[in-house]
Amino acid sequence: MKKLKLVGILAAVVLIGGVISIPLINNHTAYKVEKKLCETPLPEKTELIESISRAGKLTGNGNGMQYFGAILIRSDLSLEELDAYYSRYRSNEWECLVKIQEGQSIEGIDHGTLQFAEEIKDRGYYIVYSWGSENSLLDELDIRGH
Repeated sequence: MKKLKLVGILAAVVLIGGVISIPLINNHTAYKVEKKLCETPLPEKTELIESISRAGKLTGNGNGMQYFGAILIRSDLSLEELDAYYSRYRSNEWECLVKIQEGQSIEGIDHGTLQFAEEIKDRGYYIVYSWGSENSLLDELDIRGH
């Protein structure tokens, strides 16, 4: 009887631990996208203001996890100059994308809201962002991807 109770408790701990750890692991995957952007050298006349990441179903229809990372920069360079600079760090069409950032909210996130803490009142702010991917069973087991 004691062995059966111990097995039940152990099974509950494993199940609860799995449910808790899956979102944490996927959040870490999104953080790696953010970290990679933070580690990318900044162009001259540019400063890093803030960084952010999120894992979940962020845009589009259907099921599947998406991993988003972004940095907010302030620069004297133009959008074209920044895009040309960051294009050399792109290994695919979803990495190191540059847009003008107006306001705190991040556009392109359809499900939920994501915003920078920095209050943006003037020109010269840009978002550099990447969409990451991870092909694992954890993508399917995270409820946020459905």
